[in-house]
Amino acid sequence: MQYPDAISKLIDSYMKLPGIGEKTATRLAFFTIDMHKDDVESFAKSLVDAKTKLHYCSICGNITEDDPCVICSDPTRDQTQILVVEQAKDVMSMDRMDDYHGLYHVLHGVLSPMEGLGPDDLNIASLLRRLQNNESVTEVIVATNATPEGEATASYLARLIKPAGIKVTRLAHGLSVGSDIEYADQMTLMKAVEGRTEL
Repeated sequence: MQYPDAISKLIDSYMKLPGIGEKTATRLAFFTIDMHKDDVESFAKSLVDAKTKLHYCSICGNITEDDPCVICSDPTRDQTQILVVEQAKDVMSMDRMDDYHGLYHVLHGVLSPMEGLGPDDLNIASLLRRLQNNESVTEVIVATNATPEGEATASYLARLIKPAGIKVTRLAHGLSVGSDIEYADQMTLMKAVEGRTEL
């Protein structure tokens, strides 16, 4: 038996989301059908609003409703540091710490020749313009993920930025708190040794 067309389309829509297979999409579709009409309309409105009201900040590339975003327009932020992240969701994670109170820059990805992503596909040119136009920046902190692509992107950024006399640092990587050395892979152990601190 085939599902009615409306259900099939809803299942197909859910399957476009990352990590959602046919079984989960079917379960979500039937859950949606059982929802109260007001909740479904509110959910649909949230989807449309997210797509139509949000855009990228013209300065840092973060997701925002206002341009510039609240972080870029905050005069209390430390203007001497820019923390570079891969995705906008990384800004939220880093800012939750409350230990960092500088500026951000979102690359919207990492260099990945296998996926056809080069420097022109990332938000790198605007970072370089930002550094040229803002002489108060003394440090760029590269916070890309500890993957081969993240490491390659960090090295590429360092080669571009260092000649301008700006300090380029990298987030420390290594063993997580509570982990056992015997279960760590070689790259994690190498980064842990490189990022060691004095006691």
